Amino acid sequence: MKHIEKGVGFKNLPRDFIRDMSVDNVTAGLVAGIFGLSAGVIHISAGTAAGLDPSFIMLWVIAYFVINGVFGLLVPSYYRLPLPMANSIPGALLFAAVIPQVGLAPALGATLIAGAISLVAGLGGVMATVMRLIPMPIVMGMVAGILLSFGTKMVTPLESAMLPAAIMILTFFVSSRLLRRVPPLIVSMAAGIAYMVATGVDLSGLEFSVTFPQFVMPEFTLAAFLAYGLPLALILVGMETPAGVGLVKGMGYREVPANGITAVNGFATMISAFFNLHSTCIAAPMTGICSSPEAGHADRRWVAAVIGGAIFVLCGPFYGYFFSLMEAMPGYFIAIIAGLALMRVLTSALSMAFAGHKHVMGALFAFLIAASGLQILEIGASFWALVLGVLVSLIFETKDFELVRHVANEPTG
Repeated sequence: MKHIEKGVGFKNLPRDFIRDMSVDNVTAGLVAGIFGLSAGVIHISAGTAAGLDPSFIMLWVIAYFVINGVFGLLVPSYYRLPLPMANSIPGALLFAAVIPQVGLAPALGATLIAGAISLVAGLGGVMATVMRLIPMPIVMGMVAGILLSFGTKMVTPLESAMLPAAIMILTFFVSSRLLRRVPPLIVSMAAGIAYMVATGVDLSGLEFSVTFPQFVMPEFTLAAFLAYGLPLALILVGMETPAGVGLVKGMGYREVPANGITAVNGFATMISAFFNLHSTCIAAPMTGICSSPEAGHADRRWVAAVIGGAIFVLCGPFYGYFFSLMEAMPGYFIAIIAGLALMRVLTSALSMAFAGHKHVMGALFAFLIAASGLQILEIGASFWALVLGVLVSLIFETKDFELVRHVANEPTG
């Protein structure tokens, strides 16, 4: 445990939470929570495309919210940092695709092993080495590539839903200039809701249901581990932690517990394996929302992450109802709110990736690969953005690596 970074702990947590609450971080937490809930649509789409049973898909999604919500309450509270927890979207896509091939129980067994690998990596303190091997400009290039899609999805509604999209975007910028004490996201959300009420949103199809996560026993097969467990372990250690840590550091936080995050990712993923869930890890887009300047003072942004976790826990069992509510709302609403919430994070990521003079080519390739959404060996673009970004930088920008310079300057003989 000596490599795990110590946090503030849970002493005086209720008092500190109430003390640090503000309109800004509460708003950011609500936006992050709603955004995270909307990600359940990705799981439902992936599971449906893979031919998985609808009842299992709903259990999978509900476990995603309840389990990740619990850890989303604990981690930011312990470290007093904006570290919301969710799950790996690339891991989710791979999980859905591999179940028809190897079976559910073996896939969950592979999840358990992947979680154990991540836990050992965190406890062993290897993340400092991993973060040194993956330079920050390349990490931020990957992050910018991921977030680019949120930016484009924010502006594309101007083509098909110009009036409501223009109203929401313009009210955000106008209110940020004129209403300094009111979070612009709140104003934008209010404007969008007002438009939908005025134009008549059909809520007649809403269905109420309550479902809780169900326990299941994993099984272990070599085929499932090679097809899914090993790639998931690489994603957790080599992609999810660097992306999350990079985002938080990009928002000005100097000390971020990379080993602690990796260890928690692993332990929580091991728990997840017993409840039909493929992973638990730091949530990069939600981290961007909770750690951004829109979430208020830096020392108080952890409250936003805790609120996001609470929303997950409270809404998870009722997700069937929430999903029907999202289906009733126009798709542009969440897309615009998420894009507006992540704008400052995207600009910061782009600045950190390309403003300096080191690893520019590697950062560019990481950005392009992450933005492309390509998959190789059924592993998502974020992972390959880091791998290929580092490879390109090693070839064309060799001297930018501190380790290479250290070896080159070492005296011989």
